[in-house]
Amino acid sequence: MKLTSVEELKEKHLGKIGTPKRDKYEQELKIELLAEEIKALRISNNLTQDQLGELIGVQELKSLS
Repeated sequence: MKLTSVEELKEKHLGKIGTPKRDKYEQELKIELLAEEIKALRISNNLTQDQLGELIGVQELKSLS
């Protein structure tokens, strides 16, 4: 039985590092991991999304209706 590494699977389905499809995948993965880390830190500090937004100077966008 031949084992396939994650890297081999990525290259097969997304291409080698440096190709547009692979670069897009890697960038989206980094953003997703960063978002999860921010969420975990926010929760561990008992902050709501609004409270975190206020702390970092981001305001909620209001609908224009």
